[in-house]
Amino acid sequence: MTSKAYWTAIAVSVSLSVLAACTPTPKQPVTPAPEPAPAPAPTPAPAPVQPKPGEPAPEALSAAELPRSRGPEVARLPGWQQADPLPALIAFRKSCRALEKRQDISGLTQPGDWSAACAAARTTPDTSAEARRFFETQFATLQVGDGTGLNTGYYEPELAGSRTWSVEYSVPLYKRPPELVDVDLGAFRVSLRGQRIAGRVESSRLVPYYDRGQIEDGALKNRGLEVAWVKDPYEAFFLHIQGSGRIRLPDGSIMRVGYDGQNGHQYVGMGRRLLDLGLLQPGQATMQGIIQWARANPAKAREIMRENRSFVFFRELTGDGPLGAMGVALTPETSVAADPRFIPLGTPLWLQSAYPNPQNHQQQLPIAKLMVAQDTGGAIKGANRLDLFWGAGERAALIAGGLSWRGITTLLLPKPAVERALATPPRPIASAPAAAPARNAAAS
Repeated sequence: MTSKAYWTAIAVSVSLSVLAACTPTPKQPVTPAPEPAPAPAPTPAPAPVQPKPGEPAPEALSAAELPRSRGPEVARLPGWQQADPLPALIAFRKSCRALEKRQDISGLTQPGDWSAACAAARTTPDTSAEARRFFETQFATLQVGDGTGLNTGYYEPELAGSRTWSVEYSVPLYKRPPELVDVDLGAFRVSLRGQRIAGRVESSRLVPYYDRGQIEDGALKNRGLEVAWVKDPYEAFFLHIQGSGRIRLPDGSIMRVGYDGQNGHQYVGMGRRLLDLGLLQPGQATMQGIIQWARANPAKAREIMRENRSFVFFRELTGDGPLGAMGVALTPETSVAADPRFIPLGTPLWLQSAYPNPQNHQQQLPIAKLMVAQDTGGAIKGANRLDLFWGAGERAALIAGGLSWRGITTLLLPKPAVERALATPPRPIASAPAAAPARNAAAS
């Protein structure tokens, strides 16, 4: 058995033990004396989980626990006739290989639902007119809940860096440590589907992995895990939030890095903390505003940054990128990150929202566009919560750093899936732990 398999086996066995310990021992039933069978009565629907006094109401864990409603025909979506659906067709086509095999934890689709649409996508010519016809004939629309949710943005940043340490380039980007273990709790209990934890094995027990402060203090030092060194600690902090980026090396060449795991600790948004502490005012908690404040207040910035105990690991990428959670290259202004418990990854969706004018952040520009869910994020949780990918460069940075808007999302799903979702009543909401983060949202 390899070392990695050994540690993974330990982690899984530990997780099973923990889960088993949490399962109450059933009492032995008492057999009553025989009585005449009562007349059959309808089986009542399971009662929803009621919170105890003072506790928050349980949140839905998937789209299966929320009401669903039929949206308008694709051709009648607001703004549809003015939009260009060709970029979404090309992005959707990239997703099909994974989409037809992927387990949908939202409960909205089955792998076979996508076969006809993917087959048609492969033969549809790359023109706007044919793309429009494709989506109008292959899909029906569905809204989960009321369709509304927070929209934020992310982009592919570019940092000055080097493959080797120097006084100028002294902030490490680490690759995934071999002892980091990811555990899918849904493999052990259906009610935990979509929930993950991460840690390391210590004395035959799975324990939390080192947090941001411990890693910055040297927990991974001198192990040869550095994939690159960058110049600015605050830009490195936001690289962790974006999940991927470009490193401009001293000779002018570009090295691309992408997400390769996370330490399992909960993400805490720095922008929200600065607002709560009164250190920034509303409208200032953009990525650019946070970095400007951090450079002016390095000691306090270090303290607040460590409140975000989440830490991301990277790998060098070659070829097209950056890559999303589906393993395909993201398309600027078309790919979005979503919570796969509510939106199946690979799903086209119609978004009505707004984004900041990069020349004037006080002005919001409307957007009505077809996009494709191809990524996930640690802070991207809940129905209709989206993080829009804007590409690379200064414009992308300005928009992504300032985007915070409540948009309306309408899913485009294969027609059989829509009919099945509408015919199936929502399941009662059950409580479960929050999913471990993957890529984090920007300064939320």
